Amino acid sequence: MLFYQKEGGYCFNSDTHFLYDFISRFSPRGEVLDVGSGCGILGLLVARDFKINLTQIDIQDENIFLTEKNAKINKIQSNVLKEDFSKAPFRNRFDFVISNPPFYHDNHLKSENIHLNISRYASNLPLEDFIKSASLALKPKGRFIFCYDPKSMDRVFFYLDSFKLKAEVVRFVHPNRAKRANLVMICARKNSKSFLEVLPPLIAHEGGEFSKEAMEIFKKTKTHSIKCDLGGEFE
Repeated sequence: MLFYQKEGGYCFNSDTHFLYDFISRFSPRGEVLDVGSGCGILGLLVARDFKINLTQIDIQDENIFLTEKNAKINKIQSNVLKEDFSKAPFRNRFDFVISNPPFYHDNHLKSENIHLNISRYASNLPLEDFIKSASLALKPKGRFIFCYDPKSMDRVFFYLDSFKLKAEVVRFVHPNRAKRANLVMICARKNSKSFLEVLPPLIAHEGGEFSKEAMEIFKKTKTHSIKCDLGGEFE
């Protein structure tokens, strides 16, 4: 698949590919909402490989333009909405809500690039608002699949419980075997009573190269990125 991305703006990385692979374990179907679509990659990959009705939402004009463009060139139908997810008035509910949300803490050094900041920092979509809105958007027994910073897991589980969501499956991602996890992927379900399953970790690198599992995921996603200059159109 071909994806246009903003030159000098936020661009997808391996996290998105790993999250797509994690989402695929749950065979998405029905109505799917991709929150914070960026260039559209996560939702469009899922729509390519599963029979779904896709809705994608983002707050930035540049990302709406890119999501619509990438849906068109990849010949995938998507209902693209420019909305603040925490305030979006959805008429219908969804079977799946998926997201690679902004989760950097404000103590990270911020760039002066507005596009990067909105895409990266949790202050632009606070965790409580993010999880509350996902719960409201889901059908009963709907699944919420997302990734986040492992250092925030206590707060993630607190808010999931607060809004009647139960984490059913989690998987940690480690840069290599010697380093602590830098990403956690979570599948939560509305009104679930299941026990939590912790999958074996995904090790991103072995011997300084991407691991065999990571390379298999990249082979499955088969994406190619083209950086494009959007000029001052969205300034």
